[in-house]
Amino acid sequence: MSGSTYPTRGLRGVASIAGIGATDFSKDSGRSELQLSCEATLAALADAGLAPSDVDGLVTFTMDSSSEIALARELGIGELRFFSRISYGGGAACATVQQAAMAVATGVADVVVCYRGFNERSGQRFGQVQSWAATQVNTNGLDNAFSYPMGLSTPAATVAMQARRYLHEHGATSEDFGRVAVAGRRHAAVNPHAWFHGRPITLEDHQASRMIADPLRLLDCCQESDGAVAVVVTSTERARDLRHGAVPVLAAAQGSAADQFVMTSYYRHDLGIPEMGVVGRELWRQSGLRPDDMDAAVLYDHFTPYVLMQLEELGFCGRGEAPGFVADGGIEIGGRLPVNTHGGQLGEAYVHGMNGIAEGVRQLRGASVNQVDGAAHVLVTAGTGVPTSGLVLGRD
Repeated sequence: MSGSTYPTRGLRGVASIAGIGATDFSKDSGRSELQLSCEATLAALADAGLAPSDVDGLVTFTMDSSSEIALARELGIGELRFFSRISYGGGAACATVQQAAMAVATGVADVVVCYRGFNERSGQRFGQVQSWAATQVNTNGLDNAFSYPMGLSTPAATVAMQARRYLHEHGATSEDFGRVAVAGRRHAAVNPHAWFHGRPITLEDHQASRMIADPLRLLDCCQESDGAVAVVVTSTERARDLRHGAVPVLAAAQGSAADQFVMTSYYRHDLGIPEMGVVGRELWRQSGLRPDDMDAAVLYDHFTPYVLMQLEELGFCGRGEAPGFVADGGIEIGGRLPVNTHGGQLGEAYVHGMNGIAEGVRQLRGASVNQVDGAAHVLVTAGTGVPTSGLVLGRD
């Protein structure tokens, strides 16, 4: 259609998160993963003031065991006009909202629920060796077949390679990693929904915790949790009339970088997590905002070194400067950038990053247990070391 004029396109503010819901977070839920997802979805719909019959779209992770049609059937959702799944484990979290926002913005669906539920502690434990991952008959199995026989067969083992290089190249220390864990646990300590509610740690506790994969100690690694989280996405116009109003999606992005593997891209020439760089550049472009405009951030914290590297990759500080950024409570309430105010996956629960999206919404509603005064813009990221995603959420 040479010469035709297309309308300006973009997601900024068109769709909003209108509801959030979660189950309890535990180490043994005693329920099926489908039941957990149903509970979280009902809670999110109730939070929004909507009914299952209002839903016409569902988005989840490719790793989720509960199909969209099963969830719809169990909840009486009825006809679905849109359903989608995102790959790459925790890297999918924010992309579920991106998919939902795109569906709403284009009129493909009106009310989309994003959900993730699993018994990750009492069932399949992702932190353990998964021999099937290296034998699956696809390109992921082919990639893993090179590292698994060498003993690099857990997320901690592969991230440790990157963490060791970070220490070497930037002169950082294990205590710098520990400050991330201390901040997360301090925030979790006052969060009644957190697994580590009432249980803060000190830097000395971190240093005394056992080694998991050198240089990663136990308190550098996120929890294994059972639970589910769901969020409701609809048009901003409609969300404004719902129970808690609208939390607009100002930007939503996915990213994969050159020479991308799943958690074993540590051999790149330059140290970093460039897939998050792709996401960051796109978030700043879409939103028109910059790192200095963020009042708080929810950074995927499956391992503490990746929180430091995200701060650098997203432009909050320069290369190798994250240890200084997090020193003296820099990522705690009252610091230069409060991070993971719910306690993160280190302190609240590991729900593949979906609980971080819920915390972003609470901050913008003014309802966080560690509320940042006047929070107007919150950055949320998904898993690192894998193709990933991110969001900038705003106050309506």
